Amino acid sequence: MSEKTTAAQTAPDSTSLKLVQPESLVDRINRLQQNIARRAFEIFRGDGGFFGRELDHWFKAEAELLHPVHINITESGETLNVQAEVPGFSANELQVSLDPHRLTITGKRETTKEQEKKGKTVYREQCSSEILRIVDLPAEVDASKTTATLKNGVLELSMPKSAQTKSTRVEVKAA
Repeated sequence: MSEKTTAAQTAPDSTSLKLVQPESLVDRINRLQQNIARRAFEIFRGDGGFFGRELDHWFKAEAELLHPVHINITESGETLNVQAEVPGFSANELQVSLDPHRLTITGKRETTKEQEKKGKTVYREQCSSEILRIVDLPAEVDASKTTATLKNGVLELSMPKSAQTKSTRVEVKAA
């Protein structure tokens, strides 16, 4: 993918996103993996340091550090359409990369707001400020013609399928 694609705004509430090169996400993915590994080791030590639950520790660390991105992929004619839920993320905080067979969505939300303290906190939930989702696509797409928009916390991508050479069947005849 040698071109960066920018989607046109479709509505006043929509924000267009640009696609980035896959290589620019490698460092971010490596940092996320290191953070997850570090947290999984902390959970392992806190769990008594007994082996056999490594996968549980990894998944728990992943759930703590990454916000889940729910994806819906639909196919209509010559396009693949993706809707990804990214609530609370702005277009500046998201990076979308597209290979012919793979979609990568990453984001990091900078939170600088301090919570007002009114009384004693009884219960508090926090959501991760980072997302990472890599999806293998069911068909090859043309990344240079892809459009991406963000509206009301939903990232929408419209990806035209690549023009593939059609295979032809050749009948074998006995000589």
